[in-house]
Amino acid sequence: MEVWYIILLGYILTKARADSPNIILILADDLGYGDLGCYGHPSSLTPNLDQMATRGLRFRDFYSTGTVCSPSRASLLTGRYQSRNGVYPGVFYPGSRGGLPLSEVTIAEMLQSHGYKTAMVGKWHLGFGLNGTYLPTQQGFQHFLGVPFSHDQGPCQNLTCFPPNISCYGTCDLGEALLPLFLGEKIIQQPVDFTKLVPKYQKFSKSFIRAAVKENKPFFLYYASHHTHYPQFASVQYTGQSIRGRFGDALLELDGSVYELLSTVWENGIQNNTLVIFTSDNGPETMRMERGGCSGLLKCGKSTTYEGGVREPAIMYWEGKIKPGVTSELASTLDILPTIASLTGASLPNIALDGYDLSKLLFNGHPSPRNTFHYYPSSIDRNKGIFAVRLGKYKAHFYTQGALHSETTPDPDCHVTALLKSHDPPLLFDLSTDPAENYNLLKDGIPVDLVPVLNEISAERERFEKTVKYADSEINKGTDPSLRPCCNPECSPKPDCCHCEKKRSFH
Repeated sequence: MEVWYIILLGYILTKARADSPNIILILADDLGYGDLGCYGHPSSLTPNLDQMATRGLRFRDFYSTGTVCSPSRASLLTGRYQSRNGVYPGVFYPGSRGGLPLSEVTIAEMLQSHGYKTAMVGKWHLGFGLNGTYLPTQQGFQHFLGVPFSHDQGPCQNLTCFPPNISCYGTCDLGEALLPLFLGEKIIQQPVDFTKLVPKYQKFSKSFIRAAVKENKPFFLYYASHHTHYPQFASVQYTGQSIRGRFGDALLELDGSVYELLSTVWENGIQNNTLVIFTSDNGPETMRMERGGCSGLLKCGKSTTYEGGVREPAIMYWEGKIKPGVTSELASTLDILPTIASLTGASLPNIALDGYDLSKLLFNGHPSPRNTFHYYPSSIDRNKGIFAVRLGKYKAHFYTQGALHSETTPDPDCHVTALLKSHDPPLLFDLSTDPAENYNLLKDGIPVDLVPVLNEISAERERFEKTVKYADSEINKGTDPSLRPCCNPECSPKPDCCHCEKKRSFH
């Protein structure tokens, strides 16, 4: 009797897992709030994202936690502010000693323990470490095809555009490692040929989805695109096809990847059981001018705590489940992990989380459980804490600072010359009527009707800071050039000798 009970229980669990929704999480890189056609850009060609927005739920008030890559990605995967997981200040480099701590529980680890197949494609940027200590395969991803750091951290000679041998516009950090392409924990190409990279990603992703469907297993695919980070690139199919120039070509290839993923979902008949989430890691590098993305009507961009630095485009699509529309409800990348846990029945990590379950918002149109958001700068100082707080429609800046990444705009507040400044009383904006943060409500004193608002925001700031136990900084562990990945580890001189290419099939 006991044996039959165990068999029956196993059958029930297997069926429950097979019926669990598939999750595809697509993350753009340095994409601005105003870069997509469905967010108002007049010359961006993004037909597939626009269609996804038409058939899904498009967010107007969706936030990433980080103003630069590594912190924002750490928070996305863990549902925790970077102050808690230690991924601050700034970003990881190829020789960084630290990485996303292995003690942190990622979405992939949460779902893998719940019977999911897991895969990550694209830009990791959460550390490499000694012998690949921090690679995605150590963080819950069973399969990985991608580059462990940002593509501007390697030499640009391998970043070529069509026609052949014509270099892409832009410069990279020439002192860093040749960019390696990993399959699992092995380098299969170094340096990466970016003109052929995205087709490899698409082939790998399709193969992963089809294999999961064939095995009747739910899956989690994290597709972290290199687009539209500077310097831009595109494969032959997309180069020269956009009226928005090189940035537009890269964006068009990103949009093409969305098409390939959604087509694969439909071809395999799993569209009614697949949640697709699209967003970006942080705002655009306005310092790159027309090659750096667009914040739309929002103030400043990357590396600032103004809206343009962290408010992102976001679309959630689930055919037949999520009612199409547009929402101004407050949401964040922090909310993705607890929402996925709720939808899949996976157990939440037994650790302090900063996200909320958005499922009632997605399916029933209920108000978002999130009413606050806390803005950290790229360089966290635990003595200062958060720079700004959003409470409902109001946002208060306690500190402001410009940034090199947000240069070239006409607004001097965005520039690197806008030094760190404290504000007492804070700058206060009504984002429902002034999302561009143009009109400080406290410029001429504190109106009586805003005193309760200020008191509530100050109380929220104090409450939140009391909950945060700052983790030791992983990025401040420093760098070691010997940690830079090389496919020929014993060769010399590095990095020039780190050349290889190994044929691999993704079928």
